[in-house]
Amino acid sequence: MILYLVQHAEAKREEEDPGRDLTEKGRRDIERVAQYLGRLKIQVGQIFHSGKNRALSTANVLNRHLKPAASVAEAPGLKPLDDPEIWAGRIANLDEDIMLVGHLPHLGKLAALLVSGDKEKSVINFQMGGVVRLRHMAAGHWAVDWLVVPEIIL
Repeated sequence: MILYLVQHAEAKREEEDPGRDLTEKGRRDIERVAQYLGRLKIQVGQIFHSGKNRALSTANVLNRHLKPAASVAEAPGLKPLDDPEIWAGRIANLDEDIMLVGHLPHLGKLAALLVSGDKEKSVINFQMGGVVRLRHMAAGHWAVDWLVVPEIIL
């Protein structure tokens, strides 16, 4: 199984937009990343997001380029302060490749839990609009395959 963890793209400040949708830079960044992933022919069964506007908008851009088998869906347990154990447990029962679009610190803790077994260890420096690809190796062990951030895509 392959798991893609995506930190939402840059969002507006709450004073500017209480709903915190993406900035123009955020939209451009995630569009570049999504196009790049499309060229890599990334395939996922479904894209899940936290339900917050910035995550939904990010997921929708990725959906347009990756065209997963199932539509984009809001899923509980992906908000910034949610317990990463929730998704670690869900992932253990999945066979298909999926993408989770969420927030820090949750994504960082989930990656740490999967890769090191300790959600408090920092194993990945997430960036807005960045995608981390994790591969399930065996018996609950995960490894980082790669990381793509907007700044490295021309």
